[in-house]
Amino acid sequence: MIPGGGQPNMQQLLQQAQKMQQDLAKAQEELAQTEVDGQSGGGLVKATVTGSGELRGLVIDPKAVDPEDTETLADLVVAAVQAANENAQNLQQQKLGPLAQGLGGGIPGLPF
Repeated sequence: MIPGGGQPNMQQLLQQAQKMQQDLAKAQEELAQTEVDGQSGGGLVKATVTGSGELRGLVIDPKAVDPEDTETLADLVVAAVQAANENAQNLQQQKLGPLAQGLGGGIPGLPF
């Protein structure tokens, strides 16, 4: 309902939608360039991902490397990558959440 019973200004609505689309594209670009970290084993394994979830780096402390127990190392790597991805999802919600609400709800393909 438009206050005062007037008709919606279609040009204004289109401009608002276009601005929101531009803001969303800008936020997605910023996410792709922002890096977040996750770690496991008290810092023995550190993973770096972009805000959009792309794995960019993995640092393994030599203390975590035991040739007799590669299973534990693999678990530490998985845990560090998962922690980094959780941080990336939190960043996505911070940057894109308000934009998604402005577009009337969730955006297909995003985890919220």
